[in-house]
Amino acid sequence: MADKYGPIFCFHIGLRKTSVVSSWEVAKECFTTMDKAFATQPRSLAGKLMGYDHAMFGFSPCRAYCDVGSRAARSTHEGQMVAKFVDIGEIQTCDECSVELFSSHQLELLNHVRDSEVKLFIKELYRQWIQNGDRPLLVEMKEKCWHLAANVMVSTVAGERYFGTVTNDYESRQCRKALGDFLYLSGIFMVSDAIPFLGWLDTVRGYTAKMKRTAREVDQVLGSWVEEHGWKRVFGSMNEADQDFECFWSHITGSKDQHGCNVDVDSYIGGFDSTVITLTSALSLLMNNPSTLKRAQDELDIKVGKHRKVDESDIKNLVYLQAIIKETLRLYPAAPLSVPREAMEDCNVAGFHIQAGTRLLVNLWKLPRDSEIWPDLWSSNLGGS
Repeated sequence: MADKYGPIFCFHIGLRKTSVVSSWEVAKECFTTMDKAFATQPRSLAGKLMGYDHAMFGFSPCRAYCDVGSRAARSTHEGQMVAKFVDIGEIQTCDECSVELFSSHQLELLNHVRDSEVKLFIKELYRQWIQNGDRPLLVEMKEKCWHLAANVMVSTVAGERYFGTVTNDYESRQCRKALGDFLYLSGIFMVSDAIPFLGWLDTVRGYTAKMKRTAREVDQVLGSWVEEHGWKRVFGSMNEADQDFECFWSHITGSKDQHGCNVDVDSYIGGFDSTVITLTSALSLLMNNPSTLKRAQDELDIKVGKHRKVDESDIKNLVYLQAIIKETLRLYPAAPLSVPREAMEDCNVAGFHIQAGTRLLVNLWKLPRDSEIWPDLWSSNLGGS
């Protein structure tokens, strides 16, 4: 459709007018020049039933208040401006959220989590190889990458290590099922989102009941994290090195929100699935392109050496490895379409009039396959880069 109708076109999904952007120039205009117009996102059945009635950041139409307020704060009162998350009913300091919760500084403080999980990941692969008699070993890397990403995310958000451990086997299965169902149900098409008066069809298909059940399961998992943090604070068993997202979120929100569970779940859910997709895609591409794999290994031997592991500080020197990751993201984006946005007001994009209420989708699969930008890479893989 993008090849036929151009870089931006509009059609109806049920009763919802939807614009699709398939050009980086138009996408840039939407999210820079017209960013305030598209700062919100549409309400959905998943957000209502599983997102605490859109109180989660990932579903909240009011997330724009934080983004806009934060930009204004930087230019006016040096971080003193605050913004109200209407759906949560809390007053949050925007710069406090951006600087303390999602900043490079916060990521650096949690570097030990990523470092520890990668060490355990490599150690387990090495142990299996030794047990196999130093012979080539068949490993399900998708499963391994899932455990790695999930452990990093859960440890970062809640200070727990769930996956790949015997002690937490039951909890890990429960957590994985709940979050897997959450992701699945968040991504499938719901009739009520397109044609509201036919929303009863979602009930007939069983999706409404599934969402309610999944919401309870996710709430139970997250509630256990919050409760454990509460006990740690009560008994003073948490030191500064153990601080995670949950600690800071409890600090700025006062422990729990009105629904009984902290709303930073999408800080976790939004990260691990896309990470697994990118890791497995990169590995499969490298295995299918031995010359590229050999060149990446040579770069590691030269820049890092064979007697120590790669640290995050080495990444800036590993230019070829960075190119591999970028090419992986180009060929296999974690999702083919962006999270939908919604126009808050009438606006003009690329010479077209966009009415308020129009939904916006960015064709992420099409953007990096633009033959005008990558004429020699239209159908290439890593081996042809």
